Amino acid sequence: MTSMLATAVRGFDPLGIARRSLATQAVLLVFGTALLALASRISVPMVPVPITLQTFALTMIGVLYGWRLGALTVLAWLGEAMIGLPVLANGAGGLAPFVGPTAGYLAAFPIVAALAGFLAEKGWAGERVVLSFSAHLLANLLCLAIGGAWLAYLIGAEKGLVLGVVPFILGAVLKSALAAAVLMAVGRRANKSLDL
Repeated sequence: MTSMLATAVRGFDPLGIARRSLATQAVLLVFGTALLALASRISVPMVPVPITLQTFALTMIGVLYGWRLGALTVLAWLGEAMIGLPVLANGAGGLAPFVGPTAGYLAAFPIVAALAGFLAEKGWAGERVVLSFSAHLLANLLCLAIGGAWLAYLIGAEKGLVLGVVPFILGAVLKSALAAAVLMAVGRRANKSLDL
């Protein structure tokens, strides 16, 4: 029995999420939240927003899990943070991050995973490296736009752009390139497995 969380036909599905049972998808969701918590711990402290591997993990989960399960996984991880588990950057948890400088980025995270997953389902992943890179970069830039807009509301447009967007653009490009390369390798490996 497949879950309604995964689409019936996906353009890129190396993990076979579309045909997994609801129980397996629930396990993958829990694993995904743990992966996001780990990615949040890999951080370069900056003020007011740290650089982390969160967006890399977000887009990868969106692509590998599909947009529905990917977004649900991110929402579950944010729920863990809201109840106080230390799963966000620098071990943060509780409600404070959801009203402070990082709130816009946190609000964008499920959208980022969904966008990356949706584009992957349309074929923007795997062997199509340029499209894969573009999907990840679009998702990262959307995150920066939403997060930067919230930060601009809090501290002003110029400061929001200088502190919340510009320092993260190069990282977005590098993470997008890494994600495209990893997904190309995953896609090739999945295709070899299917050819046997």
